[in-house]
Amino acid sequence: PPYQALQALTPQTIGYALTDSPVGQLVWIAERFAQWTDPRTQISDDRMLTNISLYWLTATAASSARLHHDAPRGRPLPCQAPVGVAVLPHDITQSVRPLAERLYDIRHWSEFERGGHFAAMEVPELLAEDVRGFFLTHASTTTGSPPARTPSLTHGAPQSEPSNGDPRQRRGRAPRAGR
Repeated sequence: PPYQALQALTPQTIGYALTDSPVGQLVWIAERFAQWTDPRTQISDDRMLTNISLYWLTATAASSARLHHDAPRGRPLPCQAPVGVAVLPHDITQSVRPLAERLYDIRHWSEFERGGHFAAMEVPELLAEDVRGFFLTHASTTTGSPPARTPSLTHGAPQSEPSNGDPRQRRGRAPRAGR
C-alpha cells in the first residue's frame, strides 16, 4: 500500500509532519480507520479520537512510521514459537495459510466473518475470545507449565517477564525517575 512505501522510505518525514500538526495527525489516522475497518463496524468518534490522541500526546507518529522502515526486507525470518493467526475479512492484508506454514509453527488459525485492521476496536469480544483460546490451549507448550485459567478477560493471557524484570528496558527505554 502507498502509506507503507512512504513510511518505509521516509518515516521521519511523515513523522515530523504528523507530530507538528494535530489536524494532520487526525486526518492521517482517521483515513486509515475509514479504509481499514469493516464497513459494518461502528467505532465511536470518542474511541477513534482517543486512539489518535495517544499518538499526538506521546509524539509517537515517527516511531510508529519507522516500523515499516526497520522491518526486515525480503524473506521473513522464521519463528520457532507457536503462532496463532487471526484473519479478518477487511484487514489490509490477507494471510495465506500454506505460505505462513512454511516459516511459522501455526498452532491456531481463525478466520473471522467480520472485522478489519483495528480488530481490538471493531470486534473486541471475538478477538479476546480467540486470543484467550490460543493461550489457554497452547500455554503449556510455550511455558512448560499447565495453562492458567482465569475468568477475567483482562487477566486471561499468561504474562511473561523479560529477564531483567522491566518490560520497558526490553524495548530499549529506560525507566522514568521515581519508578
